[in-house]
Amino acid sequence: MLNYDILKFYSRKDIQKEIIKLSKNREVAVNFGEKGYGKRPDTLEYENDILELAKQGATSFHVSLERFKDPLKLKTGMSQKELEGLRTGFDIIIDLDTKIFEISKICAYLIIEALKFHNVKNISVKFSGNNGMHIGIPFESFPSRVNNKETKTLFPDGIKVVNYYLKNFIKDHLKEKIIDNFSLEDISNKLKKSTNELKENNQFNPFKVIDIDSVLISPRHLFRSVYSINEKSGLVSMPINLNNILKFNREDAKIEKIKIEEPFLEFKGNKADASDLIIQAFDFYSKISARKDIQIKTRKELFQAKKEYEIPKIAIKEEFFPPCIKLILQGIQQDGRKRAIFILINFLKKMGWSLDQIQTRLLEWNKVNYEPLREGYIISQINWHKRQKQEIPPPNCDNPSYYTGMLVCKPDFYCKKIKNPIQHTMKKINKEN
Repeated sequence: MLNYDILKFYSRKDIQKEIIKLSKNREVAVNFGEKGYGKRPDTLEYENDILELAKQGATSFHVSLERFKDPLKLKTGMSQKELEGLRTGFDIIIDLDTKIFEISKICAYLIIEALKFHNVKNISVKFSGNNGMHIGIPFESFPSRVNNKETKTLFPDGIKVVNYYLKNFIKDHLKEKIIDNFSLEDISNKLKKSTNELKENNQFNPFKVIDIDSVLISPRHLFRSVYSINEKSGLVSMPINLNNILKFNREDAKIEKIKIEEPFLEFKGNKADASDLIIQAFDFYSKISARKDIQIKTRKELFQAKKEYEIPKIAIKEEFFPPCIKLILQGIQQDGRKRAIFILINFLKKMGWSLDQIQTRLLEWNKVNYEPLREGYIISQINWHKRQKQEIPPPNCDNPSYYTGMLVCKPDFYCKKIKNPIQHTMKKINKEN
């Protein structure tokens, strides 16, 4: 790639404008090709800075996931408390890393569908510039607090929890899609791995082919800016229309073809629209690990949570349910319908109800809510559970995002010294027996 091409590209005012817009309130690192990265911390304030840096040999621009009051006050060795004092928020970037571009597109499509499934509205995606994809959710989409903590303090664990939850959420679908489109031999040849290396417990593991882990994310973590050139491929990291993911070709990202058509990490209203996703992700993680970090390596480790009791063979009647569940079943009269579905499905499964029974009851329950959800949403939730093998209990009683936050926590005699609504029912049944 000629230096002239780089200068010509970064001299475009529309390109400069987009890079500056994304760089606002973020730490910036400039890559000078073979010379390596420039000073840190750094920022970009003016559009003309882009061209001037390109004249000095800049090849690409990288920005932080975190947003800061004053990025120039950052320094090496800062404590967590000092970083939190400067941090005003952070965006979620789901980074798909693979050597097979077509698989990256499939994975990106499934993650976007999963985000829509959780009612996330502000979703954007961009081509990484080589073989991967970056899916973004802006900080404005997050709830202000999670588990009684300010959301801005949950970096980087918040991203790790959400990424791990989504990874589990799409795993079975991703496996099916890859197998439908590729043979293991074909994948083996492209990755230069044996077919056994693509398996786990004698079954194909899609995450041996594509990586969406985030264990390497740490404070001041950077990602490639929009409309920044990838040095390896010479292609541009460009935003893509959500509806065109599967149609996108790497050739579309050639320097001479770039047009400014799609935004990236732009908030378009619907404040806190990712609340359901984040609350469910944190609750999911709380059930599977007491560790504060999320560096879990295998699916087996993920689901080694202790089983407290056997699921009854005969469905337990509603008269034995705890007050919170009974109140939810009377209908939701304010926000919280989707959280209620999450609670009810996991609770009723533990009560020995079949998914068909649960679907019938939820469709009936939906009619008494202050505003019924689309029936298709409820059915899609049930269908997802039908494909899952693991059993996850409902949220614990002390999770402020659920029972207390939904104003349905009305303890009775059996609520003493319990951690989960399931224990209430077990105590009540044992007592009456």
